[in-house]
Amino acid sequence: MDQSQDNLAGVPDGSILLCRKSWVAYLRAILRLFLFTAIAILGVYFKPEYWHYFLLVLLIPLTLVGYEIWLLRSYKLYFDSVGVWLYSGVLPWKRGVSGVKWRDLDEAIFVNSFFSWITNSYTVQLRHRFTKEIEISAESMANGKQVAIQINQQQRQRLSTADANLPAE
Repeated sequence: MDQSQDNLAGVPDGSILLCRKSWVAYLRAILRLFLFTAIAILGVYFKPEYWHYFLLVLLIPLTLVGYEIWLLRSYKLYFDSVGVWLYSGVLPWKRGVSGVKWRDLDEAIFVNSFFSWITNSYTVQLRHRFTKEIEISAESMANGKQVAIQINQQQRQRLSTADANLPAE
């Protein structure tokens, strides 16, 4: 399967979905929506003759928050026989996949903090084996701790299988 396709519709068949964005990622958008709704309601209450301006104050952020939630829902971290991939994007020119092949993967880690521990929402990072750069860094991923463990276990299984297939000296 060619992972360089720009306009994948989602996670390809035969892939294993590891996680998506956690509920924590949606908090900022929802809080912003409540703030603009409160501003519009207060504006209409105190200045009812300007209701159409306050409607505009509400509609523009509502559209932006809707897009942000749509975008957050598009994030999918998955793996297949080739490697580990992060799919994201909703608009055709922004949709795509980034990732790292199994042969180039060093390790998967999760960033731990008190807040991430309480909410079970971690930043998952995948490091490249040779450059030590972070190939994927996905914030606020649901069950990110278990996902990092699962990716590392899968990597160990693949390495032990590859070692077993090497000819004996």
